[in-house]
Amino acid sequence: MSVTTESATRATDSTMVSIDGVVKRFRVRTATEEGDIKAGEMMTVLDRVSLDVQSGEFLSLLGPSGCGKTTLLRIVAGLLTLDEGEIRVAGDLVEMPRKDACMVFQDFGLLPWRTVQGNVEFPLELDRVNKGERQDIAANYLGIVGLTGFEGHYPHELSGGMQQRVGIARALMRRPILLLMDEPFGALDAQTREQLQEDFLKIWQDLRTTVIFVTHSIDEALVVSDRIVVMTARPGQIKEIIESPLAADRASGDPRSNPDFISARAHIRGLLRSERK
Repeated sequence: MSVTTESATRATDSTMVSIDGVVKRFRVRTATEEGDIKAGEMMTVLDRVSLDVQSGEFLSLLGPSGCGKTTLLRIVAGLLTLDEGEIRVAGDLVEMPRKDACMVFQDFGLLPWRTVQGNVEFPLELDRVNKGERQDIAANYLGIVGLTGFEGHYPHELSGGMQQRVGIARALMRRPILLLMDEPFGALDAQTREQLQEDFLKIWQDLRTTVIFVTHSIDEALVVSDRIVVMTARPGQIKEIIESPLAADRASGDPRSNPDFISARAHIRGLLRSERK
């Protein structure tokens, strides 16, 4: 297992995402004895986070609850502003959401009144792409995620795993250069979660879209990632960056059977346990 530190991030010409000295603060709201809510002091959630993500890389963010993983993901997506530092995607400063950086959320986020086809087409409908072209592109990605034949179903008629496949297909519709995934499999049962991990890895290996993936699961991070960024407890900083020993074995067999899996998991668990307060 190879371990690097924050200072050894790999800035090269193939860098897709450059995160430089990011600081994010939120104002804490507290309740008075009368039950009113008042604004309190500023709380630092992310503290000088610097990281480079390579083009085509699958990188996971792993850390204690409240360490700022999702906050960092949303800043990269342009959904939140930062207080200090800067983020660049494909060399461009992130100042607002961009169409070629798409998010997949844990709660699926499907529109219940739209069919599977309608949900998947929705991003291109917003882009005013003509109906025929939308349908052709949607058919392609529904095939990729294994949902051909379910185009006319509504979200409530699908299992949780199938709903998340719809969410993934929808995120791919704009052919993003960057896919930001916030615990996308966290709400699923263990068996479905493992199956979706394997299926999504096959999709990623075909498309080679750059992925930043937030998870609370050490096993999941090891199985899906090229590198794992382990963060400290709040305020979130980078504790260690770990090269997954399973990266080369993801395409064949069960990477969990790799002897390095147990030692890598124990190492990461130790890092996280040291952050308990």
